[in-house]
Amino acid sequence: MIRWGIRLLVVMAGPAIGWYQISRSTKGILVGVSCALLIIFAEIIIERISLDNLIAGALGAILGLISAKMLDYGVYLLDKPDFYFKIHHYSLLINLLLTYLGMVVAIRKKDEVELLDRNIFVPSSKKKTQEVFVLDTSVIIDGRILDICEAKFITGRFLVPRFVLNELHTLSDSADTTKRQRGRRGLDILTSLQEIQESPVTIFEKDYSQLSNVDAKLVELGKDLGAKLVTTDFNLNKVASLQGIRVLNINDLANALKAVVLPGESMTIFVVKEGKERDQGVAYLDDGTMIIVEDGRRAVGKRTEVMVSSILQTSAGRMIFTKVKDHHSLNEASAKT
Repeated sequence: MIRWGIRLLVVMAGPAIGWYQISRSTKGILVGVSCALLIIFAEIIIERISLDNLIAGALGAILGLISAKMLDYGVYLLDKPDFYFKIHHYSLLINLLLTYLGMVVAIRKKDEVELLDRNIFVPSSKKKTQEVFVLDTSVIIDGRILDICEAKFITGRFLVPRFVLNELHTLSDSADTTKRQRGRRGLDILTSLQEIQESPVTIFEKDYSQLSNVDAKLVELGKDLGAKLVTTDFNLNKVASLQGIRVLNINDLANALKAVVLPGESMTIFVVKEGKERDQGVAYLDDGTMIIVEDGRRAVGKRTEVMVSSILQTSAGRMIFTKVKDHHSLNEASAKT
């Protein structure tokens, strides 16, 4: 209410000042009203612009104006009066265009200033290049990225977009217990990541307000920065890869590190339950890999020797298909029980 009261006073004072200071006529009143409305409009626009955008825009506009003046002076030094006259004739337009260009570039690129190497003046041969990795919500909550960084298998600069941090904060405040625990776990993982000096974590402020989906924002950010995307989301992995973005899927890494099992090899497993298909049994390796045992229903609750028949490998995980190696011994074990 106070703000609107002040605006009303400005609108009332405008025509009065125009009447006494400009012209005691309709012209003075119109000029005063126009100035008052212009001031209020500018105040509303400035209110909607964040302070960092305002400062970046002002600095960019100043640099653009300086560039325009330097261009004008450079043309003057050419000592070609006809050419200088033509350029000077459009000086107002040139000043306006370069000022606007400087302002726009400064606002759009201000968030990327943090990515500049602070040793930018050091020769490139002596400069240590750091890869840039963008973390999504799933990989932060997953937590294995912390173990990988502590083991120094990945080193570089990690970016956590502001919209990802907001998503974690929303999850941590959720009324659902599971979501709340996942969100708080993600925030704890981020705190631990920030303590690793070899892999600094930066909160990246750039947002894509025209996009509502977080995955779409991550893809656009990866394109803009040429960064690698770190995730455990299978769908995001596919979408980003199709658009030419390099993706590091933690699940792919975990699958690659699992013990290699080849068709024809034997292993002894403990069948824990029946499978979905008839006479199937299901077992698991220590790393969680699912083993499907054909004709293994009678071996549920027993340790039995099986032979690997085939392996199915996907980004979502790995499944091993086996057959009971010795049906005769299995039948005898079933008869005894």
